Amino acid sequence: MGRLDGKVALITGAGSGVGRAAAAIFAREGARVTGVSRTAAALEETGALLRQKGHDFGHSAQDISLAPGAEAAMAAVLAQHGRIDILLNAAGVGYSWQRQSPGSMEDVAATDPAKWDEVMRINLTSCYLMSRLAVQQMRRQGGGGALVHVASVSGFRGLPRAHAYCAAKAGMINLSNAMSCAYVAEGIRSNVVAPGYIATGMVESLLEGFDDPAQARQMSPMQRPGRPEEIAAGCLFLASDEASYCSGSVLVIDGGMTATQG
Repeated sequence: MGRLDGKVALITGAGSGVGRAAAAIFAREGARVTGVSRTAAALEETGALLRQKGHDFGHSAQDISLAPGAEAAMAAVLAQHGRIDILLNAAGVGYSWQRQSPGSMEDVAATDPAKWDEVMRINLTSCYLMSRLAVQQMRRQGGGGALVHVASVSGFRGLPRAHAYCAAKAGMINLSNAMSCAYVAEGIRSNVVAPGYIATGMVESLLEGFDDPAQARQMSPMQRPGRPEEIAAGCLFLASDEASYCSGSVLVIDGGMTATQG
C-alpha cells in the first residue's frame, strides 16, 4: 500500500523543481494528483513524466497569485476528483526571477514598491488564496486534511538581498503556524518544509558556488545542494498520516546549513 492511498492532492508549482518532484512521489505513493502552474507546457512535461510511470496527472495552468486563478485551480481538482485531502503550496519565485523581473531580488532600499508587491503576491498571497479555498472545501467534506507549504530557511534568517523573498517566506511560516492554531481541532494540519540550497532553476545562479570547494564548505556542511526529490520526501511525510502529530511544525531540510551558520 502507498502512504497516500485514497488521497487527492493539489500541488502548486508542479511544472518544475520541488513541485514536479512532489507530484511524482505523491503519485507513486497512491495519491490522485492535480498539478497547477502558470505555464501549461511545463505541466505537460510533468504529466508526460508521470504517465511514463503509469500515473494519471490532472493539471490546470493558472496564475494562483490572483483570486480568479486560485479559484480556477480549486475548481479543477474538484472537477477531476471531487475532493481535496492535501494541498502542497510549492509555487514561488526565487533568485532566478531577477532575470525575468529585474529589481525583484534586491534589498529594501533598492526594491521598488511594485516589485515588492509582485514577489509577495507570487510567494505569499498565492499561499493564502489556495489555503483559504482548501480549508473551506475540507470543511465541506467534513473536516480533516493536510496543508504543506514550501518556504525557505531564508524565512527565519536574513540575507543581504532578496528582502521581499525573505519576508514572503517568513510570512508563509507564520501563516502556517496561525492556520495550525485555527484549524487543527478540525483535523486540518498545517506544516512547513524549509529548504536550503536546492538544485532547481529558482537558485540556479547561486549554485555555481558549489563548484569552489572553499565556498561550498561555507554554503553547506554537505558541500552540495539538495535535490528536489529530497525536499519532496519531506513534503510527503508531512502530507501523510505518519505526520498525524505534526501541526505548526517547520521541517528544515538544508544539509546542515543553519546548524552551522545560526
